[in-house]
Amino acid sequence: MPKTAANQVPATVPFRSDAAAVTIGRLARAAEVGIETVRYYQRRRLLAVPHSGGGVRRYPIAMIDRIRFIKRSQDLGFSLEEIRELMRWEQGGSRGAIRKIAEARLTSIREKLATLQKMEKVLSELLCECKHTATAEPCPIIAALSTDRPAEVS
Repeated sequence: MPKTAANQVPATVPFRSDAAAVTIGRLARAAEVGIETVRYYQRRRLLAVPHSGGGVRRYPIAMIDRIRFIKRSQDLGFSLEEIRELMRWEQGGSRGAIRKIAEARLTSIREKLATLQKMEKVLSELLCECKHTATAEPCPIIAALSTDRPAEVS
């Protein structure tokens, strides 16, 4: 998707001395992430970089919730690009667009689950076969992993 001004977080945000603000260290601790995570999100344009006042950047308290939003989204499997899009639509945006992003993520999760279930079945069968194969014979697990073809699900 082409990058436009509409889908990016501004590079800097003006500092308001009347707003509650914290240093990057306090911000990171409050959001339960590392300082490098905050910087990474800034480089990825998920978080704005505040102007520095007197050489120290002060971050608005509201940024704690923004970081938590990003982390919760990642926990659900959303990519940073998808999170950027969700943030774009967050303020009264199109629910249809939000649903489309979430539906695509859900489809991806279901595909991964199906793959994991196939893997579980193959490995379970190999373990069972290994358990019931005489020790004088080659281990079925090692034999399956040593072949050029993938283990078959029966």
